[in-house]
Parts: sequence; C-alpha cells; structure tokens
Amino acid sequence: MAQDKLQTSAFTAEELGEELRNAEANYQRLRFDHSTTGLDNPNILLEVRRDIARLKTEVRKRQLAELSEEGIANRTKIKSRRRRHKVERSAAKRKLAKKK
Repeated sequence: MAQDKLQTSAFTAEELGEELRNAEANYQRLRFDHSTTGLDNPNILLEVRRDIARLKTEVRKRQLAELSEEGIANRTKIKSRRRRHKVERSAAKRKLAKKK
C-alpha cells in the first residue's frame, strides 16, 4: 500500500511550519507507542521521518530563495571556508597516519 508523497509546495509558510510541528509531534508519539506497545506497521515511522525531512527541505529552500545578494555572498564564503577546513583536516590526518 503506497502512500502519496507530501506535497510541500502547496503550503504557505505558516501552514508549512504548523505541518512540521504536527509531523514531529506525531513522530514522537509513534516512537513512544512503538516502544511501549508496538505498532501494527513500524514502517510508518520511516514514512513520517521522510515527511519531516521533506518539510524541512522545503523550509530551507524557501529561506534560501529569500536571501539577498549579500546573504548569498556570505553563504558562498561560509561554504568555501568549510570546504577549505575539511581539506586541511584531511591533510593533517594523512600526515599523522604517515608518521605512525
């Protein structure tokens, strides 16, 4: 029995936030029920988690769409700084591994 995917683009920002809060509360309730009495179909937990991820993705997509040019430029700087630090950490780990 396949369930339709949640259509997040149809929600307003307020509805999206409310739906996210409801989904997270529902997930916590389902997890509790599953740990105490068990669920008939534990795969529902997976579906609810995926719905939460879809909602969070839509929220973030809308946040990025609202960014100004300055915000986008800062985001690019942050991403490149994180990438540079990652490369530096990898190089340091390789250097330590060679010493051993």
